[in-house]
Amino acid sequence: MTLADVNQAAAGRQLPALGDAAAQTKSRGIDTTQMRQAIAAAMSRSKREIPHYYLSETIDFSVASDWLSSWNAARPPAQRLLSAVLLLKAAALALREVPQLNGFFAQGAFQAGQGIHIGWAITLRGGGLVAPAIHDVDQKSLPELMHAVRDVVQRARLGRLRSSEMTDPTITITNLGDRGVEAVLGVIYPPQVAIVGYGRILARPWVVNGQVTARQLVNASLAADHRASDGHLGGLLLTTIGRALQSPQTL
Repeated sequence: MTLADVNQAAAGRQLPALGDAAAQTKSRGIDTTQMRQAIAAAMSRSKREIPHYYLSETIDFSVASDWLSSWNAARPPAQRLLSAVLLLKAAALALREVPQLNGFFAQGAFQAGQGIHIGWAITLRGGGLVAPAIHDVDQKSLPELMHAVRDVVQRARLGRLRSSEMTDPTITITNLGDRGVEAVLGVIYPPQVAIVGYGRILARPWVVNGQVTARQLVNASLAADHRASDGHLGGLLLTTIGRALQSPQTL
């Protein structure tokens, strides 16, 4: 993908997914300057055309963290789960209840996604960013989802993503907790209507039953398109994510 492609897309065509830039430049050897320019053009279009609204919520991750530790302690390293997988699955289940944030804004109206296909933001070695889709996230078990995440990250960094993974994400999730970031406010990738961000899981003071105690907390954020939804629905999504994480055994 070149800057001309981006300019044509901005003039009226549907913009290719971030992954298209990575896949096409990878086949010629990644040109990180060109990729950054393409991403910048897409994000500039997003901020210019999409009326963003932003919400965030601090979620108690302690129950999920304890459950995850128990799960991993009973299994060999190859079968262990990362906390990111629980965050990913919780978002997918929440999108079942708030489908207005899972889809696209095109031809002046919201179009619901056919399935919950979450674009997982991946930083490439040497620079650049892709967000290929993990398909039907809500229907996968946690072990299946862990395998899918490892697989897509590995193939993204080898330049082996499939075209279907780059053209049909219905929403994007960015998780910068492993980078030490405590909170992230994303920019929507058009024609999607929302992006969810997760920060670092940290032990912090929290009030439980009137008592201050140390709990594992994570910040979840939402940037959404006001043409397709409003703060009520956005808040419902974040609340539903938080509720799902209080019952990790059901994810």
